[in-house]
Parts: sequence; C-alpha cells; structure tokens
Amino acid sequence: MGSLYLVRHGQASFGAADYDQLSATGHEQCRLLGAYWRERGQRFDAVFTGTLRRHAQSLAGIAEGLGDDLPAVALAGLNEYDSEAIVRAVHPEPLARPADAESVRQHFRLLRTGLLAWMRGETTPEGMPTHADFTAGVADALARVLALGVGRQVLIVSSGGPISTAVGHVLACPAESVVELNLRLRNSAVTEFVFNPKRHHLVTFNTLPHLDTAATRGHITHA
Repeated sequence: MGSLYLVRHGQASFGAADYDQLSATGHEQCRLLGAYWRERGQRFDAVFTGTLRRHAQSLAGIAEGLGDDLPAVALAGLNEYDSEAIVRAVHPEPLARPADAESVRQHFRLLRTGLLAWMRGETTPEGMPTHADFTAGVADALARVLALGVGRQVLIVSSGGPISTAVGHVLACPAESVVELNLRLRNSAVTEFVFNPKRHHLVTFNTLPHLDTAATRGHITHA
C-alpha cells in the first residue's frame, strides 16, 4: 500500500481584500507540520499542489520544518472554488466583508447554501467551472497518485474544497456530506489515504497531530 497525505493550507487572510496569502500563524502551522514529520522520519516520493499562492506558501513552510526540498507538480485541478462567486450566485446583493462574529456566521450560511446549489447544478457562479469539472480535476489528481505505484509516500497541499471532494469521492458521499466535511476542515489539517493500484481508502480526516501540545494548541484555526 502507498500513503497519501492531503494537507489543507495554513491560515490565510480571511476577510482581507486578498485572501490568497498566508498569515504568520498560517506559516507557523505548516512549519510545525513539517517539523512533526521530520521527527518521525517522514519523506515524500512525490508532491502535488494547487496553483494558488497559499498552496505554494504552505508547502514552503512544510519544507522548512521538514528540512528537505519538496519539488512539486502544480495542478489547477487542486485549486479551491471561488467562495465569493459561490455566494454571489445565491445572494447577488453586495455584502460587506466579514468583520464580526455575526457577519462571519452569515458568510458561512450563504456559502453552505451556495455550495449545495452549485453542486446540484442550480447555479452557474461567474468564472467558475461546473461542479462536474471541479470534481474531475480532483479525480485526476487522485488518479495521478495511483499511477505512481504502491509503496509511494505522496503529499498533496490544497484547500478545503478539493480535499473534501476527494474524501467524498472515496466514500461516495452525498453533496450535503461533502459540504459539511468542507466546512469542518481546519488550517494545516492532515487527511490520510492509503492506496493500492485500484483505489484509495480513507484512514484519517482533519487531524492536527503537530498542534496537539499545550504550546501549540493556540495555533488551531479554521478560516
């Protein structure tokens, strides 16, 4: 069997004009993950990422902690959906950027509604692929991993949407379950699959072993 580790990027810049930028906390989350793996002798035979800045920055943090170069293949199929376009498709009126607890809750209520509408083909968010094409991009990445052969240790650094889609693909989950998986994923969380030549199998989901100490639990974030 091979092992595939899917890592959600570190904390980005939620509520800012440019979300696609790791915060200092996000970089430290990823550095700590790399250090955790270094202490356990983890090495990777192949690495895939999306093409977003936060994916590359997260991989750089992991590599720093691991003390190893991690050359990666960047795949657009591992990029996140456009959450603002998803929300606009169900709420076209202008919304202020989330600035307090209630506006954050409203954002995620609308995002949940928008994701389900997109997944069911009820909306066509501007600039977005169809959900079928989005899922196909994730399935392509998983197929590339299978093609590497058994015994390989593989890392994917991506976002909550592609990772939850990968889990849903493996477990044949309904759309509602995939959305709930997506909205539970924490920054720098690790989801692990094992794989044989034919298929992937889920081992763990949304774990943070590198942040499970009194000194590091304050680094746990969700957005």
